[in-house]
Amino acid sequence: MPIHRSGSADCARSAKRSRSPSSRSEVSTPRTQRSASGRARRGSRSCARLPTHGRSVKLSQVGELGLLAELERRGLARRIENDAAQLGDGLVVTQDALVEGVHFRFDLVSWRDLGFRAAAVNLSDLAASGAEPEALVVTLAVPIETDLDDVLELYAGLNEPGVPIVGGDTTRAELVALSVTALGRSERVPGRGGARPGDLLVVTGPLGAAGVAFRNGRLARPPLRLSEGRQLALTAHALLDVSDGLAVDAGHIAARSGVRCVIDLEHVPLAEGADIEDIGFGEDYELLAAVEEPGRFHVIGRCAEGSGVEIRLRGEPVALTGWDHFRKQDPDLR
Repeated sequence: MPIHRSGSADCARSAKRSRSPSSRSEVSTPRTQRSASGRARRGSRSCARLPTHGRSVKLSQVGELGLLAELERRGLARRIENDAAQLGDGLVVTQDALVEGVHFRFDLVSWRDLGFRAAAVNLSDLAASGAEPEALVVTLAVPIETDLDDVLELYAGLNEPGVPIVGGDTTRAELVALSVTALGRSERVPGRGGARPGDLLVVTGPLGAAGVAFRNGRLARPPLRLSEGRQLALTAHALLDVSDGLAVDAGHIAARSGVRCVIDLEHVPLAEGADIEDIGFGEDYELLAAVEEPGRFHVIGRCAEGSGVEIRLRGEPVALTGWDHFRKQDPDLR
């Protein structure tokens, strides 16, 4: 969902994904913002109420956030406040799926790296919840002609973070699909809705690595920020991971907290070889937090009175897009 200086309503967490170079983020100056503004206006309808009867509405029209908002409105799902669900007694649960041709291709990632990636993107949600991971549950769907050694390599990658796999399922499919549920425990989950005017916005590490990797024909290995997440969760007013692009994820904090997030791009740490536009690609899985004291983390902006997201580069407003699974940004993973 593109954001053009002001964020649209955040309805729920966006899923993880990879995409083609044509869907990479865009950064523009006021002279080149017309098309970006148009996309932002279309994106702002993503949380509009859908008709119950009558003409059919396509997912491509409402986007992922619009779908989730409609599920909540109809009482078919509870409002998703944080990166993971809290089930009482400190138990935190999250789940993400990776589908061949949508989230990955095997010319971009090895079986082992795919396994690590599937574990890491779920553990990133636990990190954003300040949780200590306890277990993974894995469901794998694969073609029946898949080599056994490849599947064993995938599970070796799943085991790399050191979190035990305690259950799951396997089944046949035309393409590979991998779904992981991660369970952990947290003493305090800041969530997305507690940021206050005057808070500083910080990130745990450089952004743009995923965009650089994709431009070079591979998928980046996500970082594990579990210890950083537990540290930030002690005092942060809001905390999430950067999976959908910096502007989109800052928009989640802004919408849930009722504040305006102001980000100065010149202060955003960039991964080696990254351009500013790469930070809109998403999938960096660093943590973004609203805090009173930054400690050892990188300050990239602040929270102010108002609403939405303001992205600036040396004081000038820019447009920085992000990602929505169901909008027609990337029909083919090329």
